[in-house]
Amino acid sequence: MAIVNLGTYPPKQCGIATFSNDLRNSLTIHDNDVKVIAISDNSYSYQYSEEVIFEINQNQKKDYINAAHMVNRSDDIELVILQHEYGIFGGKSGQYILEFTKLLRKPYVLVTHTVLPKPERHRKQVLKQISRKASGIVCMTEQSKELLVNLYGATPEVISVIGHGVPEFKGGSQAELKEKYNLTGKQVISTFGLIGPGKGLELGIKAVKKVTQQYPDVLFLILGQTHPMLKKTEGEKYREMLEDLVEKLDLKDNVRFVNKYLTDDEIGEYLYATDIYLSPYPNKDQAVSGTLAFAVGCGRAIVATAYSYAKEVLSDNRGLMDEKIDPDNLARLMVQILSDEELKETLQNNALALGKEWTWPSIGMKYTDMFHQIINGGNRQEGYRYNYAEL
Repeated sequence: MAIVNLGTYPPKQCGIATFSNDLRNSLTIHDNDVKVIAISDNSYSYQYSEEVIFEINQNQKKDYINAAHMVNRSDDIELVILQHEYGIFGGKSGQYILEFTKLLRKPYVLVTHTVLPKPERHRKQVLKQISRKASGIVCMTEQSKELLVNLYGATPEVISVIGHGVPEFKGGSQAELKEKYNLTGKQVISTFGLIGPGKGLELGIKAVKKVTQQYPDVLFLILGQTHPMLKKTEGEKYREMLEDLVEKLDLKDNVRFVNKYLTDDEIGEYLYATDIYLSPYPNKDQAVSGTLAFAVGCGRAIVATAYSYAKEVLSDNRGLMDEKIDPDNLARLMVQILSDEELKETLQNNALALGKEWTWPSIGMKYTDMFHQIINGGNRQEGYRYNYAEL
């Protein structure tokens, strides 16, 4: 099947770009031809690979219009995948993407990365209008599906709940990996991803301080570099605040920053060297976390704040959660795991059982099946017309 994916794309460094690349790779192994329309910004000049057939400057409305015309003229494009995250498109609440979808004459599948339970009115209307015309909608939790139907007016029959997707990690001996990364003799807590406010890393550092009272050999790995867009506007202000907090709490021997953009292989090795994966998001409405999905894919013992995605993914004893978002509670849960090897193994096994279902080849097959149903079954919502008065 000939498909075009619209979203950010490497070498841009962001979660949607990584997801788009991973999804494309998973689809190509199932005999799909996947091209890319890349959303760019004014901050960097990206050198894209050959699969990128069109580039949209996120703040140029005419680029969205021209992209739609290009797709409509391309006889070999059967379907569009639209990666939706408010921040990657131009206009208020990312509304410029409506310029693309209102002109598009090919079916599109909407992949929702943020489904807010209490959206600001304009954000609600943008997602509502995109959803109404979609031939298929993908969300990553049952709760997001309920919100799409009950709050955003999406048709239940076009929605599929498909997991985030994780690499086929190689695994490895924890002892050997700890030796490789100079972690021998440490109880390793880790978190990874592009660093910036909203990740709750200060909460994690404060929790680790309390864990050291019982486990002085604990080491908290903060893996990843500052988000490039944040670094462009604010430099390393956030990381420096974290480093100051580490100094203030006298944790220089218990917190290590690995300030680099990690490959999937490096992420996998660090995760397999990890005793506890910590996901301390302070925003309870966080609908998706690719980093948490990766930790599940590696079968880690996980401690998280009780945000939306974690509550669904870590149910059925796949992880421990802090309902109050408090460093004391997070520390207590981590100590609980470190002091109980049987509990740790149970959490790891339960997480891994789900993670095996989320490998990218498996996820790619689910998307492919969905696409064939749309193309062969004619599942397309033709009747809707945009109402810009709602925006």
